[in-house]
Amino acid sequence: VHLIDNTDAMKKIFTISLFFATIASYSQTFVSTTPENKNVVLEEFTGISCTYCPDGHRIANDIYNNNPSDVVLINIHTGSYASPQGPGTDFNTIFGSAIASQSNLGGYPAGTVNRRVFAGLGQSVGTAMSRSNWQSASSQILNEPSYVNVAAQASLDIITRQLSVTVEAYYTGSSPVSTNKINVALMQNNVEGPQTGGSQFNAAQILPNGNYNHQHMLRHMLTGQWGDIISNISPGTTYSNSYTWNIPNQITGYPLSPVVDPVNLAVVAFVSEGQQEILSGTEL
Repeated sequence: VHLIDNTDAMKKIFTISLFFATIASYSQTFVSTTPENKNVVLEEFTGISCTYCPDGHRIANDIYNNNPSDVVLINIHTGSYASPQGPGTDFNTIFGSAIASQSNLGGYPAGTVNRRVFAGLGQSVGTAMSRSNWQSASSQILNEPSYVNVAAQASLDIITRQLSVTVEAYYTGSSPVSTNKINVALMQNNVEGPQTGGSQFNAAQILPNGNYNHQHMLRHMLTGQWGDIISNISPGTTYSNSYTWNIPNQITGYPLSPVVDPVNLAVVAFVSEGQQEILSGTEL
């Protein structure tokens, strides 16, 4: 009888289970109830044909590395600079264009920090800022108290490719608006592809074969374009909701998109006031 050694396969599945918290580890409430400052959610509008976009990636990563538990990065490929250059190079989604449009960006790379208008820092009248202003805006956000804490847990079935996400929001204070929205986004890391200006402005991301190693790439929004409504936001209340996604091999409607690798997915959850003004967010 030939015995099959599944040790390596089991190690891989066990590693994935650790990367995404297992369903069994869910507690009744896992979000913090202690008042906290806001976390930064930096949405960067980028593209593979944009020469200076890798410099934006580097700046955003520096902000993250200086505040690793308090900063969330979302790279949104959209616009003419994001046109595909062949199979596996279409990094667009159905969500990116609308998010970019509401920012009123005036050039690439552009970024929004918590979708807020920062006086004197914008590219024009809107939330979009040039990369030189992201650090200043992020510092302001990190020093502000938040009236809501956000947390997420997730599990991945590597065989069926089903991702399950549970999000919670706890209200430590009063809100100036009557409702909020919960948003759950999925990022993909370590996506190999072309990138103009990569070797010049972010050489650390150049792979041995000369391609660029893309990070924090928006792949999907489990809550749709602008999120789901949270109706009860009174101080002391906890919101909870769960979502599932059967991970496709490619993003639907984008035949030139790269393979969606479940092992390299990251979950982002954030709470907003409407489709602007992000209050706080988290990533796992």
